[in-house]
Amino acid sequence: MKKLFVLALLIVGITTIAQEENRNQQGNEMGQFSPEQQIQLMLKKMTLELDLNDSQQKEVSAIISEKIAKKEAMKSEMKSKKDKEVKLTNDERFAMQMKMLDEQIATKKRMEKILNAKQFEKWASLKEEHQQNRQGKSKGKPQSKRQD
Repeated sequence: MKKLFVLALLIVGITTIAQEENRNQQGNEMGQFSPEQQIQLMLKKMTLELDLNDSQQKEVSAIISEKIAKKEAMKSEMKSKKDKEVKLTNDERFAMQMKMLDEQIATKKRMEKILNAKQFEKWASLKEEHQQNRQGKSKGKPQSKRQD
């Protein structure tokens, strides 16, 4: 009986670890591609989801490329600060959050000009759905404790 119980615990443990590794690999999907490849993939997905025409594709491609360039710059800046072990102050974090939100507002306005009403509505719902999925995934992961 004890052996059966230990075996069952072992199987459950192995299954849990395997699923956790699989989740970690799925989240890194876009990170393995070059920025140009990321732009192309995102543009194709948006074209399929929103039925974009050629002129819309060109304009959306420009927005995506700017977004990815800013993301890469932010990543390298944060990595260099982390390597130097520089902690951000609350004011710096606040400024960074404000900058990100301003960029999101500007992107939303640009997308509203590019897309028709139906496409914009679908884009907004897809964006919201994506954000909810990201929040759901992050809730399942253990949060690292930061020291301020």
